[in-house]
Amino acid sequence: MAESRRDGPKSKWSRIARRIRVPLGFAFALLYIWLARPTWPSLGLGAIAILSGLLIRALASGHVRKNEALATTGPYAYTRNPLYLGSLLIGVGFAVAARNWWIGLGLVVMFFAIYLPVIYGEENFLRDNFPEFNDYAKRVPRLLPRLTRDRPARDEVLFSTELYLKHREWNALLGTAAMIVALVLKLLCLRTS
Repeated sequence: MAESRRDGPKSKWSRIARRIRVPLGFAFALLYIWLARPTWPSLGLGAIAILSGLLIRALASGHVRKNEALATTGPYAYTRNPLYLGSLLIGVGFAVAARNWWIGLGLVVMFFAIYLPVIYGEENFLRDNFPEFNDYAKRVPRLLPRLTRDRPARDEVLFSTELYLKHREWNALLGTAAMIVALVLKLLCLRTS
């Protein structure tokens, strides 16, 4: 008897990955600060990707009504997973800022081992709960955005500050700011030693 989509090994790992991604992220942040060797140019270059990622995440959080409706407007008209795309850009920016190949490798491993299974699990949930998801998935790529937006929805949803605040997306901004402060402090310590 074949396993259902929910009971398969991929689905089980997806649930585990979903639970451990935040604590694993904090552990990785400590390792990151220890291994990072930033310079002012690497911080500046990394900041471009980091700010782009934060903007994408902020816009996406103001369009998504979790478990209520399929988000297809705003950044969701370009990619099915703008929150993860934003996180990926933030990660790339921090890898550039750190100037350490081990950090870059760690981010790649975390993306494939943790975030990709979570994306698949969330897509299974959306497929099971929103019949229009399959049609949307055919038109809009999973992660790397299309260059043109998907066709406009009948009832175009505009960015909602209320949703942004409800989803506490400002936590990403605060966490990013704390990491940048830690990098600047590390850079200043490295320059004085």
